[in-house]
Amino acid sequence: MKLDPEIHVEELKKDPEFLANIARLERECKNEESIAKGYQLLDAQLIIEADEEEINEIFTFIVNTAFDRLAEKLTTSVSFDMNDDEDRATARAIYEHAIQRYSENDKKGAKEIFLVLHYTMAHAGLKDAMMVHAAAVMAGHDFEDFIENIVDVEEVDAHDPLAFFIQTFIEPTEVLLQKYAKQVEEAHQALRSLDESK
Repeated sequence: MKLDPEIHVEELKKDPEFLANIARLERECKNEESIAKGYQLLDAQLIIEADEEEINEIFTFIVNTAFDRLAEKLTTSVSFDMNDDEDRATARAIYEHAIQRYSENDKKGAKEIFLVLHYTMAHAGLKDAMMVHAAAVMAGHDFEDFIENIVDVEEVDAHDPLAFFIQTFIEPTEVLLQKYAKQVEEAHQALRSLDESK
């Protein structure tokens, strides 16, 4: 659902076609348990400044469904296919949750989720980026420090469907992985226990 930035919010709130689209998205999102459609619905509701309760409800659906899917992936040893809209939206929800944990200084929770994403993503660049996130947490960087001194926000391509994931850093990823070799080794040891638990 593409939206013209010039359209006035108040007009949209009364636009029958737009409201019908929201209602359709809501139905499809619930019936298909689609996280991708959940994000579309969330965007539409944010544009028309919907009730906070409605927005929280969609957000809760996205996060809960994403973690159910993650548990399923871990149980069945299936990776997230980052070319699949639904898998990408699911990984995004988990990643956003990890970033939120990190920003709230829950380093243990953030590290664990970054490592699980590293483990479950079928995309080499993102796997490495998640390892950089986890290693930075393990090396003691707080969230502000990570964003200001490790991440390169200038290089983000807004048209990349994976732009929701931080994957550009001030130094090349492989340099950072070597710089944090000790943390990377610790992370691999922690991940080995995941393999052994199968």
